[in-house]
Amino acid sequence: MAEALQLITSPSGWAVYFLCAILIGMSKTGIQNIGTLAVPLFAFLFGAKYSTGIVLLLLCFADLIAVIYYRKAFLWHEVKKLLPAAVVGLVAGLLLGNYLHDKTFKILIGSCIMVGMGIMIWLERSPRELQDRLTQNRWYSPIFGLILGFSTMIGNAAGPALSVYMLSKRLDKITFAATSAWFIMILNFSKIPLQAFVWHNLSWQGLFLNLLALPFILLGGFIGIRIIHILPEKQFRRLIMGLIIVSALLLITL
Repeated sequence: MAEALQLITSPSGWAVYFLCAILIGMSKTGIQNIGTLAVPLFAFLFGAKYSTGIVLLLLCFADLIAVIYYRKAFLWHEVKKLLPAAVVGLVAGLLLGNYLHDKTFKILIGSCIMVGMGIMIWLERSPRELQDRLTQNRWYSPIFGLILGFSTMIGNAAGPALSVYMLSKRLDKITFAATSAWFIMILNFSKIPLQAFVWHNLSWQGLFLNLLALPFILLGGFIGIRIIHILPEKQFRRLIMGLIIVSALLLITL
């Protein structure tokens, strides 16, 4: 316990840590991508690679809250489309994680997300037939699945790309949040043995630290649920698109 408490050495550090927990709770229950804002803050607190282990356990706690709340609203067929390629992406990220420079990866993923956003905005202004032709193409979901698996393994940074995919599918806000939560939960729980036994960046100290953050994850989850029920569909899409851009820019510049 004492060793866990020593991981954060200042009151401001604890404030940042609990703020990150609130952001993660909000991102899991409705405000996708706001949790990505916590990624650079966690890296600042714990170091880039070690932070991925601490963040992973927090994400898993938050995932459980989200899937329990949204247990009936998700689309399993959308999850199934993404999963096979996402597993390939996980393995690729696992193998390359020790060799790929953090900054190079962040620039690459951030750039891909910005390109994806551009494509999505273009699609929204295009005829519906063209939209359906692209999003229903058999390579569309596997490409996103590969990006999602790779980005979540390297830096827990799959949120922006997943939001681009879900928005392009024109899901309503509840189905959007539910399907995203179930897909990410499966990936995050799959990463636990990989990070524990291959990267060795999970620890009992990190787990204890995560338990201290549980009330703040619950608070963030409640805030996210309230916001998603209050926001109209149009404003919800605009908020998500804005957060995608902010998240991508953070990945590129930090």
